Amino acid sequence: MVAVVGADGQCLFANAAFETNLGLSRRAMLKSNLFDTFTDAKTVRDTVHAVAQNQFSNSRFEGQLRRGASLHTDLLPVHVIVTQMDGPSQVLLELIEIEQQTRQDREERALGQAQATKELIRNLAHEIKNPLGGIRGAAQLLAMDLESPELTEYTDVIVHEADRLQTLVDRLLAPHRNAQVVGDVNIHEVCERVRSLVLVEYPRGLKIVRDYDTSLPDFRGDREQLIQAVLNIVQNAAQALAERIAAGDACIVLRTRVARQVTLGKTRWRLALELHVEDNGPGVPPDIRDRIFYPLVTGRDGGSGLGLTLAQTFVQQHQGTIACDSEPGRTDFLITLPLP
Repeated sequence: MVAVVGADGQCLFANAAFETNLGLSRRAMLKSNLFDTFTDAKTVRDTVHAVAQNQFSNSRFEGQLRRGASLHTDLLPVHVIVTQMDGPSQVLLELIEIEQQTRQDREERALGQAQATKELIRNLAHEIKNPLGGIRGAAQLLAMDLESPELTEYTDVIVHEADRLQTLVDRLLAPHRNAQVVGDVNIHEVCERVRSLVLVEYPRGLKIVRDYDTSLPDFRGDREQLIQAVLNIVQNAAQALAERIAAGDACIVLRTRVARQVTLGKTRWRLALELHVEDNGPGVPPDIRDRIFYPLVTGRDGGSGLGLTLAQTFVQQHQGTIACDSEPGRTDFLITLPLP
């Protein structure tokens, strides 16, 4: 939200976002004093005066913006940036919603953490992979020299476990391979593919509900990567719903919506698609809720803890984000991807 204000608080210009959040027309805003739209008008007035008189080149503070026709119906916490302008006694007010800024900071931290984690995992996987082939080969050579079937059982265990570790290492390295097949992707075709795969695995007791916005356009991306990302999330949800599936009342909802004026990372997009994967399961355990996208973190016995890590990586490679909101009885994974 941006506005140009005179030293006396008179609004000289306001963009559409400012008008929308304030709940006033541009004509009404140009006749109003913007100091009065804040709960702490004195702080805003003193700051604008100081910047307008060149005491500071810019100043920042947090305040509350009144919204609604009466300016008393609702309060919006905002971070305010006051900056000098070339014109005499005019300043630029930039307002950022506190919630939006917090979300952006959280996304940036998640992206940085994901990059650091990927580098660590890649190095660790290579260190494991190098001696793994030697262990497997030595076990096979040893098995050829053993005459006792009982002893070869032990070498078979070594070979089997080495193969299992090799599969795990390959999965750890898989996210670092960038999208290969880029083409037009329809998110609903992705959802339908995932839906059919999961229902084959769970033919009874699980209902997957479609709630699609059919106006969403196609976008450029790697279809197989996105299928894998959504499949990992839906499979996780289905596994968490084991008790409800047995009772016959398990439900997963695939919901698509369009979002406007979305900031992903540090880029502002006019349009974005939102894909919600919502289930009625027990929720993510509180002790791992903040770490569910970290590799090898899982709340399920026998889980590898890689499914959500892979999903996050594939979504990030499409300049998108993935987030989770969970409580007992409802878990919602939200994938947000930019649209052209």
